[in-house]
Amino acid sequence: MATKLLKQHEILFIKAKEDFVAAKYLLDGFNHHGLELNLEIIFFHFQQCAEKLIKTVLDIHNIKFPHTHDLDNLMTLLEENEIFLFDDLEELLPLTDFAVEGRYSIIHDDLNDSDKYITLLNTLMEIVAAKM
Repeated sequence: MATKLLKQHEILFIKAKEDFVAAKYLLDGFNHHGLELNLEIIFFHFQQCAEKLIKTVLDIHNIKFPHTHDLDNLMTLLEENEIFLFDDLEELLPLTDFAVEGRYSIIHDDLNDSDKYITLLNTLMEIVAAKM
């Protein structure tokens, strides 16, 4: 039996889902099971999910994207190529701070926004899944 080779956008989508599941699992552990961790780790996974979902869409459209974690740069590529995903996509922009900086310092401004990010990422995930 031959193994199907996955396309880049399929791999990105799978990895985005894994980041989303990890973030929700860690958040639940923190909120309900006494898991001790820096909350920035959860938001790092939210950021990674958003980044990979946007890169999935860009790849589906054969648009080259730079090696970047900056969601604004990636969203600009969507806009330049007239790809609209949903109205509130830009509300994910603050997650960029958690891509690299959040791994090395403590950022606490958006930590109460986890429910908002889960909703936004669920929406984005559904839209990207429909494009696959």
